[in-house]
Order: sequence, then structure tokens, then C-alpha cells
Amino acid sequence: MSNPASSGEAGSVQRRRIVVGVAGGIAAYKSCALIRAFTESGHHVRVVPTESALEFVGRATFEALSGNPVQTGVFAEVPQVQHVRLGQEADLVVVAPATADLMARAVAGRADDLLTATLLTARCPVMFVPAMHTEMWEHPATVDNVATLRRRGAVVVEPASGRLTGKDTGAGRMPEPDEIFNLASLLLERADALPRDLAGRRIVVSAGGTREPLDPVRFLGNRSSGKQGYALARLAAQRGADVTLVAGSVSGLDDPAAVDVVRVQTAAQMQDAVAKHASGADAVIMSAAVADFRPFTFATSKIKKGEGEPDSIALTKNDDILAGLVRARAEGGLSAETVIVGFAAETGDEHGDVLTYAREKLARKGCDLLVVNAVGEGKAFEVDDNNGWLLSADGSETALAHGSKALMASRVLDALGPLLAERSRIG
Repeated sequence: MSNPASSGEAGSVQRRRIVVGVAGGIAAYKSCALIRAFTESGHHVRVVPTESALEFVGRATFEALSGNPVQTGVFAEVPQVQHVRLGQEADLVVVAPATADLMARAVAGRADDLLTATLLTARCPVMFVPAMHTEMWEHPATVDNVATLRRRGAVVVEPASGRLTGKDTGAGRMPEPDEIFNLASLLLERADALPRDLAGRRIVVSAGGTREPLDPVRFLGNRSSGKQGYALARLAAQRGADVTLVAGSVSGLDDPAAVDVVRVQTAAQMQDAVAKHASGADAVIMSAAVADFRPFTFATSKIKKGEGEPDSIALTKNDDILAGLVRARAEGGLSAETVIVGFAAETGDEHGDVLTYAREKLARKGCDLLVVNAVGEGKAFEVDDNNGWLLSADGSETALAHGSKALMASRVLDALGPLLAERSRIG
């Protein structure tokens, strides 16, 4: 689980004051893991449940996890004017779960308990994490309330789809605590990181590495964890886009909420899946680490040591998926308005530095944006933080400051938005 780096330098966590509101829903049990994540990251946490939330999780549990007293009413700690002070002093308020009733009361400006009073006084980022049955989430009253909260500046997270209470399944499931923590941590890094600027857009994101089989037990692969691509897919969905994530080999990552996930293994499978879903997409973001080569032949049984062991393994090139997308756009296979974003993991050598090779790659590939990472031990792959550069086909170059991969994803999406708007005007 990644830690929030409020100063922009990964690993240096500033202690923040966080209010975790908990409404009365069965998903309240997930808030316990979220509270622990905040406290273990060094933050000061006050848990403010509703009375009904205490029917699901006891007061003592919240107090033990946060290390602070827990109250529900506006008459608690009257001399300290707690019903005003908590919101005024908070750096972030996260309501998880946020029930339909709680959001309705927040929209109405109610202040009949400590949580709703805190929401009225908070001037920091406020994030609601809905959890309810599908029918309640899709009801016009809830839809209007969510729109009102967003219009007023609050972040309302898109819920996941999956198992609800009883036998019911569908949209309205509360995202996992790790995902909530990552979104909340991003808001601590950058308060304006989750606008709804991609609403109505269709975006395809590729993530992770590919595995090219040599025999039934061995493969050629790479060290990509998929974390950067998952961060892009997660934030694009939370910024309103309809997102399809084509996921290769990843390291134990949960599916992002509100994202359709297509799983692949090889470069050829990824190529087919991306091509299929790119049709009709507004943007394709190729953040996957696709293998350049695959074994020329596949051994149907395990290659044994000793007699018959090959002296070498012949390789053949995989197709360049990114270049193929650009070519398909030029030839009419993709809409001319589709924005194509590439990723490049580079190392410098005696002939040039990372940016030298990145500029050459941008010109050769022909994509609209290229995100460049310097790779090496402890850099880019298998870590929670990242940095690099964003190169544009118009010649502009932007340094991407060191921070969480979610922060980098937010910066990339910032650059994508204006390109999408420009293409739409031209189209």
C-alpha cells in the first residue's frame, strides 16, 4: 500500500489531520482497514461515525484503530466546539462508506449529527465513497444528489461493481480500502486531481508486462508491475471516463473500481485486445511494457538440462502495438480524432541520455504524447513512485516531478484532456 507524499517527494510524508466519516452500511467494516492505513502512514485520524454506523462497527474498534475518542453527536466536547472545529482543522475528509441517506443529508445541508456538521464546516477536500444497492445508486434522487455534491466541489468516487449484501450483485459496491487510500492520498498530494473532465469519453489503457512462453513452465518477461497503468485506468474512471483496461502480467493488483478489465498474457493477445477496444475510443494509453521479442518456437514439453538442451534460444520480433495504432489511425482503421499516448522506459548510454532516445522514439512512433521514465534499480518498475517527462508531438516537454504513480497519472490525464477537446472541435 503506497503512502501519501504531500510534499511531492516520495517517502517524505507530512502528518495531516484526516477525518474519516462512517455512515451506517454493511461496508462500514472496510473503513477499519482504511483507518489503519491512514494511522500507519503517520496521519492524525479522527473517526466520526453516525449512530447507525455503530450498529455495524463498535466505538471501541474505531477508537483503538485511530487512537482518538469517537463521538457521534454535536453536544460532545462542547467547550472545544467540536462540531465546528473538526471540519475547520481537517486537511481531508473521507466518508467511507457514504450511504444514500448520508449523501442526501449532506446535500440538504443537515447538521443534526457530528458528521454532517463536520461536512458543513470543512473547507478542505471532501471525498464521498458510496456504498449501497444498485437500485439505490441508480435512483434519480441519488443521481441528482451525487451531481449536486460534485458541482459543489466534493469528490464522489465511482463505486465498484460486484457482490453486495445477500445474493445481490451490481454497481454500488464500496471499493477496496487500498483503492480508497490511494485516491485519498492523491488528494493530499494534489487537491484538484480528480475533476470530472473526462465524462463521456471512452479510454483504453494497457498495463503490466507480457509473458512470451518458451515452454509450458518458462517465459520471457519483464519487471513491470502494472501499477502505473492501473493508476491511469483508476483515475480516468474517477474523472468520468468509460475505461477499458487491457491488463497483462501484474503484481497482485485489485481491479480498479468502475473499470472493465480484459486480461491477456502475450504481446499478440494484447495487440488483439487493444485493437478490438480501440475502435470507437477517444484515447488509447499504451502504458504496458510489451515484450519486443518472443521465442521463435514454443516447446510443447519442458526443456530439460543435459542432452538435447539448446545452445541458444532463437527470438523473433513482436509487432509494435503503439506504432500499429498510429498507422491504423492514418489509414482510417481508427478515428482521426483518437488521441494516442505512448510510454517509454529508457536508459542513457555513451551515445545519448534518456531524453535523446525519448525524442527519437516520439518521432519514430508518431504518437501524440509520450511519457518517458528513466529505468534502473529502484526506478519505475516494481515501486510505488515515479518521475519522468511528458513529450508532446508539438515539441513541448514537461518534467513530471517525483511523486506517487497516481500523481503522475493525474498529470498525464491533465495533458490528455485539452487534446481530446481540440480533436472534438476539429472533428
